[in-house]
Amino acid sequence: MPKSVIDILDLTAEEIRELIASAEDIIKDPDRYAHACDRKKLATLFFEPSTRTRLSFEAAMYELGGHVISVPDAGSSSAAKGESVADTAKTVSCYADIIAMRHPKEGAALVASLNAAVPVINAGDGGHCHPTQTLADLLTIWREKGTFDGLTIGLCGDLKFGRTVHSLINALSRYEGIRFVLISPEELKVPGYVKRESIKKRMIPYTQTTDLMSVMPELDILYMTRVQRERFFNEEEYLRLKDSYILTPEKLVSAKKDLCIMHPLPRVNEISVKIDSDPRACYFKQVLNGKYMRMALILKLLKEAGTL
Repeated sequence: MPKSVIDILDLTAEEIRELIASAEDIIKDPDRYAHACDRKKLATLFFEPSTRTRLSFEAAMYELGGHVISVPDAGSSSAAKGESVADTAKTVSCYADIIAMRHPKEGAALVASLNAAVPVINAGDGGHCHPTQTLADLLTIWREKGTFDGLTIGLCGDLKFGRTVHSLINALSRYEGIRFVLISPEELKVPGYVKRESIKKRMIPYTQTTDLMSVMPELDILYMTRVQRERFFNEEEYLRLKDSYILTPEKLVSAKKDLCIMHPLPRVNEISVKIDSDPRACYFKQVLNGKYMRMALILKLLKEAGTL
């Protein structure tokens, strides 16, 4: 069975460092990679809405010289007729060399990987995890800070359903001297299993608070997230919580001069557009870094599958 990436922990710290080195080489010399995936096909199976992730995967494959096949949306795929994820994966394996899949159900990408004959990349499965967003985040942190060690990481907003948050905690928990500051309403705290497996198990110091301003001066990274309407069963609850944290220039007065402000996007109003011109704003850099890390990951998985 070919190697797939369903969770960020499917990649060792050493593999992540190799992917970062590969991405930095692509940034330096893109022409060298312009035909690396000639005649190879990526299938994008997105059963949830996406702009950045889907286009990033497609741009990555095109810039490697490959091709992309996809369905416009879940409603026009055989999933609308009741086809299982397993059968979809087996079928698409007949047409493509690698699959990127987003699905609203946790575990769907794992099921696909167990049935596909080609590598599967999880492009987000419900509230579970989003490993390639984490790769984008890691490259951004590396390029801004030059290290993963000794950083205080503030994670703010929806930490309960935020799959990008869960993946980033899992990834960063493997580095030395990391400290997490978890900022959220009581109702949207990091799930117990994430704290148990990734923070407490490794005895990583952490703080939980509802007050962003009280911890702002400590942070090296501030990772903002939106409160996700699509994860709520109760519209009233969503409306009550959606504006819990709004980052404005005034709130950055006490922040470090080299703070790195990140957001997996899309934002709604949790970061004021006035911050976009602040040199500490890194969220659009994350978008570009995501393309480079997806290029590096596609290359790695196709090579390991023996198709490159």
